Amino acid sequence: MEVKHPVSSKVKVAIIGSGNIGSDLMYKLLKQPGHMELVLLTGIDPNSDGLARARALGLRTSTEGIQAVIDDPEIKIVFDATSARAHVRHAKALQEAAKIAIDLTPAARGPYVVPPANLEEHLDKRNVNMVTCGGQATVPLVYALSSVMPLLYAEMVSTVASLSAGPGTRQNIDEFTETTARSLEVIGKAKRGKAIIILNPADPPIMMRNTVYAIPEGDFAEDTAIEAVEQMVARVQTYVPGYHLKNRPVVDTLDTPWGRRQVLTMLLEVEGAGDYLPRHAGNLDIMTASARRVGEMFAQRLLGMQQEVEA
Repeated sequence: MEVKHPVSSKVKVAIIGSGNIGSDLMYKLLKQPGHMELVLLTGIDPNSDGLARARALGLRTSTEGIQAVIDDPEIKIVFDATSARAHVRHAKALQEAAKIAIDLTPAARGPYVVPPANLEEHLDKRNVNMVTCGGQATVPLVYALSSVMPLLYAEMVSTVASLSAGPGTRQNIDEFTETTARSLEVIGKAKRGKAIIILNPADPPIMMRNTVYAIPEGDFAEDTAIEAVEQMVARVQTYVPGYHLKNRPVVDTLDTPWGRRQVLTMLLEVEGAGDYLPRHAGNLDIMTASARRVGEMFAQRLLGMQQEVEA
């Protein structure tokens, strides 16, 4: 008689980077672990507030950075919340250690991933990139529209509280706009994309707000387009509850570089969950919430593969 060993229902995961992003992700993984078990938060600053909070929660910590992850063969999925420069080094080491890397930096050593748009086609990859906060917020809407009609152009304007934009964001504004515009084309399927980011110093801080403009190639069914957008918003809300449209998408006929055409305008707001970061930091919250969603899907796939092997 064949003896079957019980299949683990959790995949061990780790976070590299104990700053704001890594700390907020830690709280999300502890609050909603799903099929993941967070076993390590590692950084390089022994005085890190994130590491201190992790220890207080009973989580294993390290100041040895990526080495602590490499040394633990049970860790299968790694969230990298460090920097683009660091992830370039980390990507190679994690690949050699046969670990899946979910990259929250601008390094983009793997394909761009936006969960409701293209995650399923990249679940066989060993490294995926979470694009940008603007990409996670606006690409789903553009993707929804392009699924029901071809788009000539998509543009997003993202306004975030100045307090929620750290030094990494400020130093990489050009990279942010280029990456986000590219994701509107690669994932959103617009023929041309453009991205703009505005840091608003208002006090009290504003919520993350995004305006999305889309120009279809030709005539389209307005009700069908709006229904596609509203269905996508509902899908994103399953993992980012504070994600919502400020109004029903508006259709106007305007002069454009392609002549007089119909233009759809969508106003979107993202409120953070307040797990670690303040609620106005929706731009950071949508990154960590999306990363948690991606990790969950990878964990389910790994467990499914394990069940097939042991069946």
